[in-house]
This record gives sequence, structure tokens and C-alpha cells, in this order.
Amino acid sequence: MAAEPTTRELRELVAEYEFERGHLLPALIEIQERYGYVSPAAIEVLARQMRTTPALVYGAVSFYADFRTEPPPEREIAWCSGPACRLRGGDRIREALQHTLGLPLDSQSEDGAYGLRLGQCNGTCSEAPQVWVDGEVVGDLTVAGAVAIARDVKGDA
Repeated sequence: MAAEPTTRELRELVAEYEFERGHLLPALIEIQERYGYVSPAAIEVLARQMRTTPALVYGAVSFYADFRTEPPPEREIAWCSGPACRLRGGDRIREALQHTLGLPLDSQSEDGAYGLRLGQCNGTCSEAPQVWVDGEVVGDLTVAGAVAIARDVKGDA
């Protein structure tokens, strides 16, 4: 993923999208897939392309939990907050991750090396309790397993 997109790159990326045709979310998804996040500059460029306001674009970005407005960390754990995970001890998993990483939910280390964020249920409830490590499901977790994952992601393994 590229770091900070240029205005020109952003314009080229979103040139085919039209607000009237319902392209706002597909455009945001493409931006995030390309750059790892939706920057303030991307919000401005997309708003101009779609002939709408930056506030409307930002509203969509801030509404959906999967969009981020800052560059992602190099490694990331997403904790599943779904009902099945919580019923099977997910809160203890979250506490172990937070303690081991030294981070609250939805934050990352100062150097951007690792992060912990709130994930949304993706329907793989048979794996509960689970997390996603760099996008990959790791399920049937125990507290000890969560600590081991956090140490690995943090580089303390």
C-alpha cells in the first residue's frame, strides 16, 4: 500500500465514479484498498468528483467501522465484538490483548508498528471467540492464545 496519495493519483482513481449512480461506497472501498485508509485529501477529491460536500463523504466514512481515516499500523489485531464472541469469553480476550499490547481499542503504537481495533462480526461465529490478525481469522481463542498472538504482533515473541 502506498503511503500518502497525491491529488492527481486520487483524481485518476475516482474518475469513473458518479454519485447519482450510487458509487460513493465503491469509490471509498477502492481508495481504502489502494492506500489502506481514506485520507482527508481523498475525501475532498471524492466530494469534488461526485459533486457533493466533503461532509457527506466524511459521514459515510465515519459511519462504517471498516473505513479508517489514518494510515493503518504495520500489524493489526481486530477484536470481534459480536454476540457469539462475547458470550464465549470475548471480553476476557479483549482485556488480555489490551494489557499485552499496552493499547486501548482503536489505537496503535506510536511508531505505527502494531494496533488494536474493534472489529465487526463477519459471520464466522463458529470460530468464537475470535480476532483477525492482519485480516486473517484466528478463532477458538483462549486468554493464553490471545496473549501469545499479541506478543507475536508486538514483536515480543
